[in-house]
Amino acid sequence: MSGIDVGHGGAISVDPDELRQLAGRMDAAALRHDEAARALRTAYQRIVDTPGLSALVDTVALWGLCQRSSVLHGECVDAAASTRLMADTYEYVELLIEARARWFGAVGDEARAGMRRLEESDPRIPDLARGLIERWEDERFAGLITQVPLGGLLGPVGIVPALVGAGSRLGVIPRGSRLRGVTEPVTVTPVKTATPSAAPSGLAGALSRIPEKRGAQVAVEKYSFAGGAAKYVVYVKGTQTFAPGDMGGPDPWDMKSNSQLYLGQTSASYEATLAAVEAAGARPGDEVRIVAHSQGGMVASHVAMQSEYDVPLVVTAGSPVDPTLDEDQTLVALGYTDDPVRALAGGGSPAGTGSRDSVVVTAEHSPGFAWGDFGEPHLLAAYVDLAEDADAAADPRIESVERLWDDLDDAAVIERTEYRAERTAR
Repeated sequence: MSGIDVGHGGAISVDPDELRQLAGRMDAAALRHDEAARALRTAYQRIVDTPGLSALVDTVALWGLCQRSSVLHGECVDAAASTRLMADTYEYVELLIEARARWFGAVGDEARAGMRRLEESDPRIPDLARGLIERWEDERFAGLITQVPLGGLLGPVGIVPALVGAGSRLGVIPRGSRLRGVTEPVTVTPVKTATPSAAPSGLAGALSRIPEKRGAQVAVEKYSFAGGAAKYVVYVKGTQTFAPGDMGGPDPWDMKSNSQLYLGQTSASYEATLAAVEAAGARPGDEVRIVAHSQGGMVASHVAMQSEYDVPLVVTAGSPVDPTLDEDQTLVALGYTDDPVRALAGGGSPAGTGSRDSVVVTAEHSPGFAWGDFGEPHLLAAYVDLAEDADAAADPRIESVERLWDDLDDAAVIERTEYRAERTAR
């Protein structure tokens, strides 16, 4: 596995507001260096003007400190200005994507007005923003392009899903989208119960709670607090059957549900997940966090965007889509750059999505090509490995996500139920 990259998503590495706060701290440092330089210059002048005092003080070293403080002042001023320019450029990218998505209406007009404001403040910003987007577009499929068997005779193996994701733009669910189509009848049956001692620890710990063995496709943990309040964590599996003959068969986690969800249609797996959450006791307005792999990532995205639950956190691994979340919702998306399923997301949104704590963690699983490696980057076990690397990276953005689990440890009772879902005849 290549080294991991942690960012806010798309062409944006850091939230613009965080950059502006950093620029403010640089300004404060610049002020202190300027004050130091002036104090040192005053001291130097008094020493050289006082007969006999220069012999007692190393004035050369003192003047060197004065000069160094002046240089540091200038470097801090320049760094603060550059950081603000980058913050404005990232904001411009966000507004540009919003304007493209909302060409008509008040939201689009507001985004374009914001773009004009930034353009007037610094004419360099539009070109810098376009450069960021172009570089992101060039690099988002780097891992797939290296997957070239037989010395290049077969071409890049994963380029087809990458082209589908980028060309169709189906890999990013637009704000306000709702699944279309007729609901399929499903049944959900509890098949296993447990009483975890604590909430998940780390991203790897969360992914490891997705049901492993064939049978259950959804697990729901209910965290009951003193006073009667409850919160829920839902774990959703990926595709369970790929055989064409099973399309529309008993298992809702099949290729039929895959195609339906990717095309924006409701699926039996989506309905089954909602049924499992309801069976666990959740009611509209309750807080529900979701951890999901592959097809489960599409289910989780739509639950977060259109269900009646309060969904503050979505963790996806190898999802073929990214949701467009609100500012009070956090998305943690893990994706291997050489995972052809993840490539269907088209790199996600150039502007990222969700709260300022949202993060996208990427790495190349298998540099080069080997037949045995094809498909391996998409396995849940591979994503647990990526999550372990992210947990160990000591990145402050990952640590911020970890704090989103802390309140669950105050629960008086934790109950876990795994559910088996099946399609039923009408």
